[in-house]
Amino acid sequence: MSHIDFRLIRQLWMFLAVAEEQNFGRAAARLSMSQPPLTEQIKVLEHSLKLQLFERSRRGTKLSPAGAAILPAVRQFALQVEQLERVVREVAAGQSGVLQVGAITSAMLDTVPPLQDYMRRQHPHVTVFVREIDSADAIPALQAGDLDLAFVRLEGDVGQGIATLPMMEDRLAVALRKDHPLAGQSQVRLKSLSHEPMVMPSRQVSPVYFDMLVGLCRAQGFAPRVMHEVRSVSSQIAYVSCGQGVALVPASMRRLAPENVVVRPLREKTMVVTAAAAWNAERHHPLLDEAVAWLQAQRPSRMTHAA
Repeated sequence: MSHIDFRLIRQLWMFLAVAEEQNFGRAAARLSMSQPPLTEQIKVLEHSLKLQLFERSRRGTKLSPAGAAILPAVRQFALQVEQLERVVREVAAGQSGVLQVGAITSAMLDTVPPLQDYMRRQHPHVTVFVREIDSADAIPALQAGDLDLAFVRLEGDVGQGIATLPMMEDRLAVALRKDHPLAGQSQVRLKSLSHEPMVMPSRQVSPVYFDMLVGLCRAQGFAPRVMHEVRSVSSQIAYVSCGQGVALVPASMRRLAPENVVVRPLREKTMVVTAAAAWNAERHHPLLDEAVAWLQAQRPSRMTHAA
């Protein structure tokens, strides 16, 4: 097993400080050290990486092309180290556990907060970390152990040891600009959208959901004219507002619609899963087991059936 090079970690922190301050003096002050040792450590880092990271002149210090190329990865590394430090501090302070949760944006608004409230009541010392993810990222993250629980758009058997539980269900609707000829109808036939440009959720982000919507259109005898693929339902609404097409969305999304957009249910009463809990059934985590049991108990009251 390779040893962790703590000296390299320290040097990368120094590199980040100099890159952000664009001045060795200010970077040294930020790091609570004097400038000569900082300058020397940057030279050592450049030598070990065989890269010139900064261009120095009388006018100041700026990143070299090589330095600019590695800066995003170093920033990401710094964020991960900060998260590790936070977890270690909380565990050392008496925290009894950590639950890593990933969720799509809509689930962060509706589904995750009640679970957090429950876990806080039952386990005041538990830390629940929540971060936004795309549905397509859930399964790899659950398999790798980067996430314990995910709230994403998944339906049915996804295999690979991943268990799912539908949490939110809604009636499928269409978002239209108010000046659209179909906007005056109380319900819209799916087939009437056959020639409309459509704004769809990205297949790369949520492949199961995308394929389900396409399948519904094909069942009505047409292939959707996909003009834009976007990363979220709120983006679909925004594109419709800008006159970029119509969008199939959950009916409850009418609450996000601006004044120039209406959301009309489809005449074909089609229910879609808008959020499902997913976890790795092959990993044991006591906090996860308790969270899943609570979700299963809450599911009948959490399922939303929009009119």
